[in-house]
Amino acid sequence: MSGLMQYGEVRFEAHEHYQKQSYRNRCYVQTANKVEALTVPVQQGTHHQPIRELRVANDQAWQMHHWRCLQAAYGKAPFFEYYAPEFEPVYHKSWTFLFDLNYELLTICLKLMRLRVSISLTEWYDKAIPVGLFDARSTVNPRNGPETYVFHKPVAYPQNFGVDFVPNLSIIDLLFCQGPSALDVLKAGFRE
Repeated sequence: MSGLMQYGEVRFEAHEHYQKQSYRNRCYVQTANKVEALTVPVQQGTHHQPIRELRVANDQAWQMHHWRCLQAAYGKAPFFEYYAPEFEPVYHKSWTFLFDLNYELLTICLKLMRLRVSISLTEWYDKAIPVGLFDARSTVNPRNGPETYVFHKPVAYPQNFGVDFVPNLSIIDLLFCQGPSALDVLKAGFRE
């Protein structure tokens, strides 16, 4: 989200090949006992498959698991009751494509953060990015450490569990815990 905030216009790569072990089908939330990865299962045959064509494996009850985990982790968070009605329908819908699910979640988060960003989708995959554009396709990856943060340095805010701040959780953590102040928290961590 920090990266989107710093640019007025963003082009989302809609034709890249799906990358396993990336944020494309997972996020992290803090529960009472640990940080849990919420992973959307995808159908087999993902090697060299364009992200727009990647199908969600709906034979698993991932939606119910994700929603219950969010309720348990954030049900007592200050802004859960306010924002949960925006997210809950996402977890009651059967999604065909991972890209569509991600785009819907992004749209909700941008709305709740009151961010106006012009988003367009690429029409084909370009390995080389045109001059003047910043290529962030491979910069945000769960395997990269804090030293590779391009857009922001995490700023501590009160979270639902524990006394130690846990960085790099889903934007949902920030929204449920900070509500309308979430945007200010992100801005405080901008890299110059």
